[in-house]
Amino acid sequence: MSLLAESPNAKMNKAVLDRFLTLPQPENKVQAEYIWIDGTGENIRAKTKTLDFVPKNVSELPIWNYDGSSTYQSEGSNSDTYLYPVAMYKDPFRRGNNKLVLCETYKYNKKPTESNHRVTCVEAMKKAAGLKPWFGIEQEYTLLDMEGRPFGWPKNGFPGPQGPYYCG
Repeated sequence: MSLLAESPNAKMNKAVLDRFLTLPQPENKVQAEYIWIDGTGENIRAKTKTLDFVPKNVSELPIWNYDGSSTYQSEGSNSDTYLYPVAMYKDPFRRGNNKLVLCETYKYNKKPTESNHRVTCVEAMKKAAGLKPWFGIEQEYTLLDMEGRPFGWPKNGFPGPQGPYYCG
């Protein structure tokens, strides 16, 4: 049996999903999906806020809060954690005027959470704003065959060293 046959998408009824994705929504209502990195630094969390207006700029979005002790971002005694919107995009899943909102996280005392690395990145970018840095990006990816093995690999083993086919 192929790996893809076990995937949740293979079992999902697309017609049922489409039925819910195309539900009518009042034009003056917007679902803003607030998205943030949790305290593990590896997982994302999200919750949806219904707005009575269509935001044109991220600065129009309200700061929101949540229980940070449930996301490994605070102690139970002071668990209020705040979501500060920093970027907004059209929601490709809910369509219409709905938005995806990327957020920074702050503790109850308005200091960044330990997993909020964007704050230090922004500080570094401001310091380097007058410079002309050079950098390169190496994007790695693997195509998988129907059995879930890297495409083109021998069926009962591993390929040779990467030297002969590295970078093309």
